[in-house]
Amino acid sequence: MTKTTLKIHPATESRWADLESLFGERGACGGCWCMVWRLPRKEWLAGKGAGNRRALRKIVRKSRSPGILGYLGEVAVGWCAVAPRSDYLFLANSRVLSPVDPAPVWSVSCLFVMKEHRRRGISTLMLQGAVDFAARHGARIVEGYPVVSAMEKMPDPFIWTGTPAAFEAAGFKEVLRRSRSRPIMRFTISPKLRPRREGAARARASAR
Repeated sequence: MTKTTLKIHPATESRWADLESLFGERGACGGCWCMVWRLPRKEWLAGKGAGNRRALRKIVRKSRSPGILGYLGEVAVGWCAVAPRSDYLFLANSRVLSPVDPAPVWSVSCLFVMKEHRRRGISTLMLQGAVDFAARHGARIVEGYPVVSAMEKMPDPFIWTGTPAAFEAAGFKEVLRRSRSRPIMRFTISPKLRPRREGAARARASAR
């Protein structure tokens, strides 16, 4: 699988039907609809299924793309949730995944690939796409929180935050590990990848 084969697009309102089709009736897994890190636990549990679907749709409708979609041809086969860390309530309450330092970061919270397309390198390409997407929105650091499997073969639903191998292949490096099974990995974005509008905005400000 190569970047030229997999096409990456932001999950916008116009692509909601593709996201919905990719997630299927179970909302990717157990009615989550990628809301487990965004909502209080009680609210997320109560909304499993239709409620969480509505919550995600509301985010997309507000033009706040909560991640990216990967396409093979016209079919969405992959999803990667990436947003400013502050969007994720779970991370604010996590001791193991508490901030490494004061630097503002974007966080990858979920990777989902259609079953028949798994183990083909799509997760790595989605992570690279997530970095590009975050960079275009001014991010300087992108973090991931993969799972180190305690079993030889861990079921896919248990590793929805990705694997260390996928992050390493995408250029992420481990920076801290407070738990044996949950490293914190980072990609520091080169100034060359940061949006031109950031420099243009500074120029306009200095000219005032």
